[in-house]
Amino acid sequence: MASRTSRIRATLQAAFTPVTLEIEDESARHAGHAERNGLAGGETHFRVRMTSGAFAGQSRLQRSRAVHEALDAEFKSGLHALALELRAPAESSSG
Repeated sequence: MASRTSRIRATLQAAFTPVTLEIEDESARHAGHAERNGLAGGETHFRVRMTSGAFAGQSRLQRSRAVHEALDAEFKSGLHALALELRAPAESSSG
């Protein structure tokens, strides 16, 4: 079975064709959380930094909802938290 990181990467690449995509497993930082206990290898808390043309003209909320919808199966199977930094290609890194 593929790791959650690999599944998230494949799902986001298929759904958003990103220009850049970084996925960081931050589960170790949340080792005391009840949601993480008992899950093999953690893989419950992630940070995603993604730039995609699919986000052009969308609000921050619309982008977040689109990513959460794409990863619905992961949330249903143990993904607990997702920190998102989502941009369209023309946006600066500070926006």
